[in-house]
Amino acid sequence: MSTHTTDLFLLEDLEEVGRTGELAQSDLDALRAVADWITTFVVSPHEDLGRAGPVCPFVPGALERRTLWLAPERIADRDVPQVVELVNGYRSRFLATGPTDGDDADHSVIVVVFPDLSADRARGVFDEVLREVAAPSYVEDGIVFGPFYEGHAGTAIHNTSFHPFRSPVPFLFVRRGVIGDWEFFLDEPDWLDHWAHRFGASAVHALAEQLRRSPWRARRD
Repeated sequence: MSTHTTDLFLLEDLEEVGRTGELAQSDLDALRAVADWITTFVVSPHEDLGRAGPVCPFVPGALERRTLWLAPERIADRDVPQVVELVNGYRSRFLATGPTDGDDADHSVIVVVFPDLSADRARGVFDEVLREVAAPSYVEDGIVFGPFYEGHAGTAIHNTSFHPFRSPVPFLFVRRGVIGDWEFFLDEPDWLDHWAHRFGASAVHALAEQLRRSPWRARRD
């Protein structure tokens, strides 16, 4: 099966008929729903987040740099190995798209939207696919995948009652791993090992800087 992926769309492209004219209306509606969620929720502060700043501190920079792309994919008639192949195609597409180093590279992201994937099926599909592709993609290329869908049980790091991973349409993001990802790996020893191996001495300094900002010294007495 081909690993061909669809064209990539910036958020502003979604209002241009010349760019989206060949999309099915349902696909365009799904992309617009995700784009609206990004611009009204993801890039804004939230009182339940547990920290200052936008829900995702990464996304405003991606939008400013015009390095966040959307792509629709229909997978209802594909089995898990075929979806794995599709996702690996986006891994390759991401590595070949846009800047490869510096801040622009760290702020690049492809959001693969699945208009025909129901929310109640999304968890199972994403779990099976990421079991195959997530670790190798990170170890070999430093690529991170993130699943979003309605009903996602994941919580914010600083408030376990807040669920920021619940999107109106299921999607996977594809981006480069950054040193700040350690916060997501603290309870996953294997992933923390992968992170430490990838960032080396910089990983140690990142954790030390976090400790310097915390009151851990005061608790020693």
